Amino acid sequence: ITMDKEKKIQLKRNFGYFRGTSFLIINIIGAGIFVSPKGVLEYTCMNVGLSLCVWAICAVLSLTESLCFAEIGITFPYSGAHYYFLKRCFGPLIAFLTLWTSLFVGPAVIATQALLLAEYSIQPFYPSCLTPKLPKKCLALAMLWSVGILNSRGVREAAWLQMVSTMLKVAILGLISLSGVFMLVRGKKENVERFQNAFDGEFPDISQIIEAIFQGYFAFSGGGNLSFIAGELKKPSKTIPKCIFTAIPLVTVLFLLVNISYLTVLTPREILSSDAVAITWTDRMIPQLTWIIPFAISASLYSNILVNVLDSTRVTYIAGQQGQLPLLFNTLNIHSSPLMSVLLIVALASTVIVLTNLIELINNLYFMISIWTVLTMMGILKLRYQEPNLHRPYKVFLPFTFITMAISLGMVLIPLVKSPKMHYIYVFLFLLSGLLFYIPLVYFKLKLVWFEKMTCYLQLLFNVCIPDVSDEETEVDT
Repeated sequence: ITMDKEKKIQLKRNFGYFRGTSFLIINIIGAGIFVSPKGVLEYTCMNVGLSLCVWAICAVLSLTESLCFAEIGITFPYSGAHYYFLKRCFGPLIAFLTLWTSLFVGPAVIATQALLLAEYSIQPFYPSCLTPKLPKKCLALAMLWSVGILNSRGVREAAWLQMVSTMLKVAILGLISLSGVFMLVRGKKENVERFQNAFDGEFPDISQIIEAIFQGYFAFSGGGNLSFIAGELKKPSKTIPKCIFTAIPLVTVLFLLVNISYLTVLTPREILSSDAVAITWTDRMIPQLTWIIPFAISASLYSNILVNVLDSTRVTYIAGQQGQLPLLFNTLNIHSSPLMSVLLIVALASTVIVLTNLIELINNLYFMISIWTVLTMMGILKLRYQEPNLHRPYKVFLPFTFITMAISLGMVLIPLVKSPKMHYIYVFLFLLSGLLFYIPLVYFKLKLVWFEKMTCYLQLLFNVCIPDVSDEETEVDT
């Protein structure tokens, strides 16, 4: 039967320039800039001028990392490109361990965001006391499953929400920025004096400056995430660089102006002692709008959860295709959405929400992400050397890979040296436990009869099927 292209069941290239850019902006702007932009200020010893310089340095570093991942997304334009890339460079074992880590870290990040969202949504109803745990967890689960349903309806369903959310984030940060600039221009003594002698404060030592750079770099993380959806971008070789060069400069300007605005209205000490800087700022500047800010943070976090579920499911989807997860995860429903992958990620995140003490454990795994980044940068260098003739429409400037590698290594080694704790040994044991699954199921391709029967039932139950092979995949898999 000849099917027209629309009816084919496969991940469709739905992301153009605007949606790609809004995807990146959502990935980079989390709750951090509203809640705790104080890490940079704290580690620069409240030196206002230096803290703003650190934010600018972090923006440049984020841009270099994004461009490194851009080469991967453009050279291998599949969903979950970085996972495919690691498998191609370092073989199936490293790829499986990356997958093994992301199966836990991804849902933990999503669960943390869902709990934070619930906290901000419920807080206004409990003005003078802590929010109770049960309603918070119930709301977090409800939000999470609503995101799961939206994701399983395909990318288009969530597109309008993504666009609205991007506009909302940019509008609120714009409001904070412009109000701050207005206060500076008015030139009241108490507003301006912090900037007149901006570099006069105490000067931090080099280790504190490095710590401040890590804090800021974390706020900018997410710039490389277009490689997760490279298989769904229209003309990736043009779209990825355009999106990066729009999103990161825009976010940089917003982050710098917002920090200037916070410092215009609040003293550095007030910023450090505040639990949610944006709310303290609004209380001082526009008290009538104080109730809007928690709502805006919640709406902004909702879109972060949506995008993070999208990211995580693409890795499990391609892992099913590459034979490292059951084939069931490489299936799509009639909306061309990887439903089984969405269910897996949402179920794992729900478990973390219910058993909240897991979050602390999984946070220890977070530094594994930096190790995979180091390996990815090595992979770029390795492929340049081993396959110089590989078709690369975009080549990243090689020193950028070394800069990204140095920062990621710092993120791994500095905590290890400064505070060697037992939990790093647990992380290592956790990685080894991945081998218990890898050796029998992937390396020896052990087949479980009951699981294959269950796969058939689940395919029928959820109405999912193996995707049609797209023209590009046949070229690449050969």
